[in-house]
Amino acid sequence: MKVITMCGSLKFESDIRYWSEKLALEGNCVLSIIYPTADDKDAYTPEQHKQLDTEHKKKIDMSDAIFVVNKNGYIGSSTKDEIDYAKARGKEILFLEN
Repeated sequence: MKVITMCGSLKFESDIRYWSEKLALEGNCVLSIIYPTADDKDAYTPEQHKQLDTEHKKKIDMSDAIFVVNKNGYIGSSTKDEIDYAKARGKEILFLEN
């Protein structure tokens, strides 16, 4: 069993949920993204954004790998930062698309 943290744009929420479930059913422990409950993600304070980012990086620290949902090849700046963070820590990087 691998511990895998999901990464990707929040606009791919349904895809991230699908792949989280698929990877879990394959026997992996999947750590997912916290999805904003506010209608507008700008409703969060800068401190809350930073807290969620820090917590996501802690998930990467605990993981063997990250799974990047790069639908249609899209990787946003936050996801790129997460990939760089994972690479710097020697984590396996798995992509939905090559």
